[in-house]
Formats: sequence, C-alpha cells, structure tokens
Amino acid sequence: MFFVPVYILILFVTIVIDYFAGIYIERSEGKKRKYLLIISLISNIGILAFFKYYNFFIDNFNVVFQALNWNYSLDLLTIILPIGLSFHTFQAMSYTIEVYRGNQKAEKHFGIYSLYVMYYPQLVAGPIERPQNLLNQFHAKHKLDPYLFSNGLKQMLIGFFKKMVIADNLAPYVNQVYDNPDGYEPITIFVATVFFAFQIYCDFSGYSDIAIGASRIMGIELMQNFKAPYRATSISDFWSRWHMSLSTWFKDYLYIPLGGNRVTFVRLCFNLFLVFMISGFWHGANWTFIIWGALHGLYTVAEIIIRKYGSKNDINNPKINFVVIGLKRIIVFYLVCFAWIFFRAESVSKAMYIAKEYLLAIPSYFYHLTQKGYLWLEPLIFKKDIRLNLMDFLLLGCALGILFFINKIEYKTKFVDYLDSKPLFFKWSFYQSLLLIIFIFASFHSKQEFIYFQF
Repeated sequence: MFFVPVYILILFVTIVIDYFAGIYIERSEGKKRKYLLIISLISNIGILAFFKYYNFFIDNFNVVFQALNWNYSLDLLTIILPIGLSFHTFQAMSYTIEVYRGNQKAEKHFGIYSLYVMYYPQLVAGPIERPQNLLNQFHAKHKLDPYLFSNGLKQMLIGFFKKMVIADNLAPYVNQVYDNPDGYEPITIFVATVFFAFQIYCDFSGYSDIAIGASRIMGIELMQNFKAPYRATSISDFWSRWHMSLSTWFKDYLYIPLGGNRVTFVRLCFNLFLVFMISGFWHGANWTFIIWGALHGLYTVAEIIIRKYGSKNDINNPKINFVVIGLKRIIVFYLVCFAWIFFRAESVSKAMYIAKEYLLAIPSYFYHLTQKGYLWLEPLIFKKDIRLNLMDFLLLGCALGILFFINKIEYKTKFVDYLDSKPLFFKWSFYQSLLLIIFIFASFHSKQEFIYFQF
C-alpha cells in the first residue's frame, strides 16, 4: 500500500478466494474438490505470474521475434512487484492443498484466516508457514509471558547482529566488485564472492531470527528457517539447513507429487533437477536465477549418482576422520559460492565473467605466490572508492568468529536455548557484548534492504 495503495486488493482477492475455496473443498466430494483446488491454485499462481513474470516472458518473446526478423514487439508493463508476494502466495497455496489432502480443517473464521496470510513478522520474507502450525496458535488465547518475551528479544538481538554488523558491512565491498568486476584480480573476485555468501546468509537468516523473535514475544512460534547451512557436508545437507521453509514446501508440494523417491533412477534425477529449476525461477524473473537453480539441480543429481555408484561410506559415521568431513564442507562451500555468483550478478554476461575469474582465483593466486615468494595481500585490498584495510579484515574476522560460534551451536540445537542453559553471568555477558557490538560497528549509515524483500 505504501507504493501503490490499490495493491492491497491483491491480498484481499486471494484471501477471499482461498477462504471460500477451503470451506467448499472440505464440504465437497469427488472431482468437485479437485476443481475447487485448481481454481484456488490458478488464482494464486496467476497473480504471482502476472506481477513477477509477465515482463520477463514478454522481454524474451521480443528477443525471439527480433532473432527471427519479425517486425513485431510486445509492450512491457510499468508495474512493480508487491513486497512479499512470492511468500504469501506459497503460504496461501499450502492452506488449500492441506485442506484438500485432509490434513487441515477449513478455517471458518475469516479474520483468523486473513491473519494466517498476512501475519506481519513473516509476511514479506518468510518463513513460509503451514496452516497446521499457525492456525491452532491463532485460536489459542495468549497472555504476556515474561520468558517468551525475553527469549524473543534475545532471538531478535542475534538477528540484528547478523544483519547490521556482518551483512550490511559486507555489502559495500560485494557491491563494489559485482557492479564493476572488470579490472579486479581473480582472487579479489573470489573474496567478494565468499563475502556475498556470508552477506546473504546473515541478511536472510538475520531477518528470520528477527521474525521468529518478534512472533515469539506475542506467544506465536514460527518454524526454524536456517540451521548452520555452511557446515553442511553435502549439497542435500545444505538444502536441509538453508531456507528450510521453502525447501520443505517444494518437497511436500512439488517433489513428492512428482513421484518423490518412488520412481526410476532416471526419473528421480529429472524430478530433482526440475524442482531446483523451478525454485530458481521462484526467486526471480531473470535467467541468472534459473541458472542458479539449475546449478544446484546438477549438484544434487551428481551427488546421488556418486552415492549410487561410488563410495558407500556414511559421512555421519563418527569413525570417519574429521579431516575428510572438513574437506567435504570446504568443497560444498566452494560449490555453493560458485552458484551464488549467478544469484548475485545483474546479468548472465557479468555472471559468466565473474565465474571464470572465480575458478581461476586459487590457481592464479598460488602461481603468484610461487613467483613472489611471500604472502601477496595486494589483490585482497579493494581499490577505487572503498578500501578494505587490515582493520576491516580484523573486525570482520571477529564478527565472523562470533557467527561461527553461533553456527556451531545451531548445528545441534537452538542457540538461545543453549545460552539459557549456561550460568547467568556467561549468557548475559554474551548478549550485552552483542548489543555493544551492534551499537559500535553496525552500518547505520548504509541502509541496506533485506535481500529477500525483492522476492
């Protein structure tokens, strides 16, 4: 409504359609139930497709027409994407699908169903919730709980640290290199890509922490969205820990209906690749996102092929040397960072250039080391308008050290619950230190939007 007031009608229309669709799906039998579900899904997907993908398809049609020398072009529309449209569309679709499957009773209270779609902490960037989790909580009566109030604020504090201290301070360096990658050494581009990996993680997981904490204050528990993804030892392990609400959404509502694991091996590979392609397209109407999804699809397919025909060793076996597990984490992180290039780059051409430099970075850097005979720091320093000096490296290193400590705990349990089990002095010293770090080192002058607001 802030940008275009009439856009509130988008939410109103989808809420009305899905509200009545849920009720009549529950009351109906046979094919009528399926038709009602299809109407609900088409209305949601249609609105999303119009606002998010219309200009993308028209632009590509025009490119094809030009390549065929057809003297014809279609006009683009001057529309903006409503904030959070992708998220509340998927959340609304999960409701009607669960009612259709019989896993959720239709919500009769129009206000509570509206709240389910428009619940403000997670409306614009998730987590993408399920009706089984939220609707029952909305019906319950909640009184102010001092423990939940304190626990929610602590969760928000961790989110603010991730977003304001790490993500927002990394953003200027990433933007500088990715906006104009020409002229930078390959190792500089490599460092900027690694920086982006931590930027997007801290930005998005920071938002999720803030949303979960704000909701917890009101007594409503949202699902966990991240679980130390960069400690993953495989690509599938990564996706079981990254944007978990979206990963499980695609698994439940696309992958399993396509056959899941109950199909031939070739079909299994195709289904996995297709799901990742669609996931990439969900993120944005740009070929860069489609390539990003395709890369993760290829990674996943390659992984299951290796598991089928390669070594049968269990990576979770405690007898396996920790060095092997460490190498697996490095390889997964390297591959994930390579895919992030296409997620972050503005165009395919820029992404291809950055990808080439990224692949050359480590070999070229070690080649120069052999030539110079000492640690070569010059290409690691960002030139032009912004310089990344030694103090910046140290501050970011300390902040990332705290992040690694948090992630190490989150790999096994919730960090806030872990601290609650510690002595009073330790846990409050940690929280007060985080608060002090935010006040001193947060990038208040650089107003960086949450990255996932654009989706």
